[in-house]
Amino acid sequence: MSEPTDFTAILAHWEAQQPDAIAISFGTTHRTWAQLADRVRRIAAALRAAGLVPGDRIAVLDLNHPSCLELTLACAQIGTANAVVNFRLAPPEIAYVINDAKARLLFVGPEFAGAVDKLRDQLPGVERVIRIGGADDEYEAWLAAHAPDARAYPAAPGDCFVQLYTSGTTGFPKGAMLTHRGMLAHARNVSATQDFGPGARVQVAMPLFHVGGTSYALIAISAGARIHMMRLPDPAAALAMLEAEKITHTFYVPALMASMNQVPGAADRDYSSLKALSYGASPMPLPVMRASLKLFPGVMQQVYGMTEQCGVVSLLGPADHVDPAATHRLVSAGKAIPGVEIQIRDPATGEPVATGEPGEIWVRSEQIMGGYWGKPEATAATITPDGWLRSGDGGHIDADGYVYVTDRIKDMIISGGENIYPAEIERVLAEHPALQDVAVIGVPDERWGEVPKAVVVAKQGATVDTEQLLAWCRERLASFKCPKTIDVVAELPRNPTGKILKKDLRKPFWAGRERQVV
Repeated sequence: MSEPTDFTAILAHWEAQQPDAIAISFGTTHRTWAQLADRVRRIAAALRAAGLVPGDRIAVLDLNHPSCLELTLACAQIGTANAVVNFRLAPPEIAYVINDAKARLLFVGPEFAGAVDKLRDQLPGVERVIRIGGADDEYEAWLAAHAPDARAYPAAPGDCFVQLYTSGTTGFPKGAMLTHRGMLAHARNVSATQDFGPGARVQVAMPLFHVGGTSYALIAISAGARIHMMRLPDPAAALAMLEAEKITHTFYVPALMASMNQVPGAADRDYSSLKALSYGASPMPLPVMRASLKLFPGVMQQVYGMTEQCGVVSLLGPADHVDPAATHRLVSAGKAIPGVEIQIRDPATGEPVATGEPGEIWVRSEQIMGGYWGKPEATAATITPDGWLRSGDGGHIDADGYVYVTDRIKDMIISGGENIYPAEIERVLAEHPALQDVAVIGVPDERWGEVPKAVVVAKQGATVDTEQLLAWCRERLASFKCPKTIDVVAELPRNPTGKILKKDLRKPFWAGRERQVV
């Protein structure tokens, strides 16, 4: 066939090529490509019957379930987009994302139905809530009530069909509009490094609100591979699945791999079917790296990427993990994958810097997002007129082309694969009546890579109870965003213009460590 320009054509291609092959397995449910295509077309009909038109959004709040991927493919078919909500967010954050997306329909898993019921009056744009799974399942009847509609909206390559939210420097998440062009380029570029194809068996363990979930699943769809989806990334269950289902490709975050290495009997299983185990999204502590290389020899591939580029932009291959002459490369993020350009630019001037010199990591590829939904100023600040995306990450590139990510220019904290902006936490703490000044930094953590730490100044005459402050955060933020510790100080260090010197706050905690973000 001619090169497809959208995922509706991809689905139709694999339905024609291998209608009876299994496309998605989830627990005891197995759906062929013909069955998947039929369900997607029924959903397309149902969405159209609900009045959705090109450019509209739906939202999904659920643990991993095939319905989320079906809805994404149906959105691709009718010109709408699926905004997948991070289920780890606190209720006010969930409401913000759904409202920001202007989602007209909301699909909710059983674990979150109660929370949505409480939020319902705060979601004025949501016309209907449809429950997925559990005793109150409405999704299957909703889908079955409509005949398949094969009509395809003439999607342009730059049309958005899935919207994933990143944390925002302003304290609120931003919706990255991921396009057919971007996702197809990502699938093509990653497949060139990892031998995806119709014979691959791809484990999707990471949450679908993350590019490590949705983008990874769409690579498998693009390649005609079989997806084995997990509801949650459980370490023991993931290891068991690798062996039982003869998984060939998977992606994990380092925190999950740290737990895997502690699973009793992990080393006794047969993982010989594995061709590529990708890991990334947060720092990999060297002890975890060493243990994982023993558990999964010859297949580990470190990846560095970002939501705004649909996922992976660089890769450190298996050979580099075991090269005794280049052990220093274990702290690198590898080289740019095919189809991706990476440069280091001066963050102030935007000019390229010399090889080996530090600066901001800029990335250019067809994988780039269409922009931030409803935020043209943020988009213009991130994407240059000639197509470069400013990552906000600091680093350098050595003479051999290896990328080293050494700091975050925008202060982002990456904890267990989750992106956390201090501004989100600072916004919540600043509302506490006992606090005069607040700063949040990332500090090292052996399990999560780094975790948030708050440094606060009390108002004159006020007493700060750190346990009460932590409880205040837990009520208003997702648990992974909450500071793990709080220090009370007399004042925060500032430069002459009044900007808080977070570098000075971080310094004692990172002393003696080679800071890395991979």
